[in-house]
Amino acid sequence: MADERGRSVINHEVRVEEPPVEEPRREARETFPEEAGESPRRAKARSYFRQHPMAKWVLLFFIVAVIVAGVLIWHYYSIRESTDDAQIDGYITPVSARVGGTAIQVNFEENQLVHEGDVLVQLDPRDYQVAVDRARAELNDALQSARAARTGVPIARENTASQLENSRANVAAAQKEVNAAEARLREAQANHTKAAQDLERFRVLVAKDEVPRQQYDTAVANEQGARASVEAAQAAVATAQSHVVQAEAQVRSAQTAPQQVAVTEARAGSAGASAEKSQAAVAQAELNLQYTTVKAPVTGVVSKRNVQVGQVVQPGQPLVAVVDLSNLWVTANFKETQLKKMRVGQGGTIHVDALDQDFNGHVDSFGAATGARFSLLPPENATGNYVKVVQHVPVKVVFDKGQDFSRMRPGMSVEVTIITK
Repeated sequence: MADERGRSVINHEVRVEEPPVEEPRREARETFPEEAGESPRRAKARSYFRQHPMAKWVLLFFIVAVIVAGVLIWHYYSIRESTDDAQIDGYITPVSARVGGTAIQVNFEENQLVHEGDVLVQLDPRDYQVAVDRARAELNDALQSARAARTGVPIARENTASQLENSRANVAAAQKEVNAAEARLREAQANHTKAAQDLERFRVLVAKDEVPRQQYDTAVANEQGARASVEAAQAAVATAQSHVVQAEAQVRSAQTAPQQVAVTEARAGSAGASAEKSQAAVAQAELNLQYTTVKAPVTGVVSKRNVQVGQVVQPGQPLVAVVDLSNLWVTANFKETQLKKMRVGQGGTIHVDALDQDFNGHVDSFGAATGARFSLLPPENATGNYVKVVQHVPVKVVFDKGQDFSRMRPGMSVEVTIITK
């Protein structure tokens, strides 16, 4: 016990004696920073780094990592322009009735997939079939009339030509008849002259009783007969001259043959035009008959059904809308300040909110004006109350090929990010 206490005392004394050797050093370390003007916190940090030499390298690595991460984050966002003011767009084709009628068959249901050329609605075609038959009958009648009119043109041309020749021949014949009548007139006048001279001689002789009274009477009768022959010849000449006048009139009438042919040709042209008009009426009637069958113009999903069986449809009435899901794109409204580095063809990502999925796309085109210019009431800044507002420009972003668009629908909200490097 005594030894143990002695050893403990000795050990205690040893421990007590050692501190005085170390104490001045501690005091020197503690008093040196205060003399140098350092704060206790910095001194403590210095002592921590002296006790942990790797800590400063860890801190340095952390600072460098933060700087590098900041640079990378800045570079990442500096070459990207994003907007959540975007939605999916597509072609929505309205299908309307082109003719009126009663719907007798509807071959689709709401949100059904249809293909181009599928019959959607069938209208009652009977009235339009009757119109087609009537138009075809009128066309046949017009074609026959036109054929007859065309056939009459050469006939009229030949008839007028022959009439002209006959009229000229009649003029020549009438002129010869005049010549013959004049010749007979001259002969009758000569005979009358001779008979008159004989009558004068016989009158002198009968007064002297040198000739019988009977011869004188015969001379008187001969003279009267000759006078009658002259009058008849003069009448024949007048008749022949009238024939010449008539023949010349026929010639003048026949000389209007070109005008008569032109009239006939005009009638033939009018008949041909009527035939063409009837043919156009047939084509229109056939088109109206075809329009009673309403077909899908494109492949897509039908929506907004507005027709039922038995409903009377008016021309131009909307029946259904077909949404083409094979050709979708995104209309993203970017701020005008975001378009500085944006170019056509730059790629990016499209995040579809409904699907929570990213798709690849690229810039296809820029809008021709800001969205405000296309609004119903464009802003008017000429009133003096101008306030500068950042405008938005619609940018068309198309999806890259090879992606599944089956679950997308026009109008869905998306977030678009374009890489502008």
